Amino acid sequence: MPVIPRHELGLSLSGGGYRAAAFHLGTLNKLNDLHILDKVSVLSTISGGTITGAAWCLYKGEYKAFHEEMKNNLQKHDVIRSILRTWTVIRSAFVFIGLPLVSIVLSFTSWAWLTFLLLMMWGILLMKYQFRIFDVSKVIERAYDRFLYHGQKLRDLKGSPILVIGSSNLHTGRPFYFGRNFMSDSMYSDKDVYIPPVEFNPGEFPIARAVMASSCIPFVFSPVKIDACYYKAGGDFKRVKPVLVDGGVYDNQGISKITQPKGGLACRRIITSDAGGPFMGDKQYKNTFSLLLRTMNLFMYRIKTAQMVQHIYTNVTGRPIAYYSLGWDIKECLDGFVDNMLEGNVPLSVIQHHNFPPQYLQDIKNHKQEIKDFIASKVGFSGIAARGLNGAELMVARNTGTNLTRLSEERVNFLIRHAEDLTELQVKLYCPDLIN
Repeated sequence: MPVIPRHELGLSLSGGGYRAAAFHLGTLNKLNDLHILDKVSVLSTISGGTITGAAWCLYKGEYKAFHEEMKNNLQKHDVIRSILRTWTVIRSAFVFIGLPLVSIVLSFTSWAWLTFLLLMMWGILLMKYQFRIFDVSKVIERAYDRFLYHGQKLRDLKGSPILVIGSSNLHTGRPFYFGRNFMSDSMYSDKDVYIPPVEFNPGEFPIARAVMASSCIPFVFSPVKIDACYYKAGGDFKRVKPVLVDGGVYDNQGISKITQPKGGLACRRIITSDAGGPFMGDKQYKNTFSLLLRTMNLFMYRIKTAQMVQHIYTNVTGRPIAYYSLGWDIKECLDGFVDNMLEGNVPLSVIQHHNFPPQYLQDIKNHKQEIKDFIASKVGFSGIAARGLNGAELMVARNTGTNLTRLSEERVNFLIRHAEDLTELQVKLYCPDLIN
């Protein structure tokens, strides 16, 4: 017997640093214009999507005021530049760069015998104490808090929508979620694994730390740990110690939690805003680090593709889902919709809502152009396309980095505009019953 989702509308915001934070502003803005934003029951966020999603779920005023404030924040606040001036970075530079340089200099003096000792000490510090000396995640957490969250805790989140902040737990190999009334990993709550189950106190947990856990890029930032004070039972701190990194390692679209058939946060309709760009050609691999980075990007791209197939075409079978990505062109969305109809990937309820002429549905393959023209007229495609970005503007938007450096006004506006156009078109195509 199929499980009936408990919630009506779920929205997921993918990862992607400041690029994602800006892109998802366009998604939220268009949903607000369409009078859909207030209907969102569950907001599931990852990494860069969490930056914007958490800020919105803390905001007490109207959306338009939030929109302008967040746009300004993305143009004004540079997280990376702010951490370069901290004592943590200065201390780390001395340890990881200064010691090898001193060793090299000493090798040409009468103190050359100290070179080996210094290099050995440097190696020990690097292997055993790197994250203690260079705990960059705590520095970024403080920057997040200063720029965006101002000391607020999980308990300060609005009750609606339910915000689900996703991170990846290296201790269990499963996702770890934060919300207003929960902090959880399904393995810790499994009574067959932990007796009694491990529980946490979410109320006083800092928003900035949850956002950091969601956006903690492996190989770059230090993993986020959970202090003993956030365990319900003090002894549990010794039983389990979560090691949290970027939520995109497990689920870069943030869609898993709202599509799981047996999950308590599964939704009947789903909108997924994906700020990931296409996998661009790149032949510059001049060192091991660049090769490792490219390999990791390919790995993440494959995860994203596989997850999209699983979550969209398997977990949500029969449920309307409007999915779109920064890498998509507006003009390709209509063809994609018709192809999905032909392949049986558009729910019958959506097809019926569009009121296609019966003869089109009896032979979709031979009426593809007629169906495309019909649906284009119905969703107002010409108006959306006329507002769309040109090729040069799209290139600027897609080439925006996924780091945490401030964005130019031009980049922010292009990302927002493209997200707005994709949101309107895909929602009208795949979730037409949401449109008044």
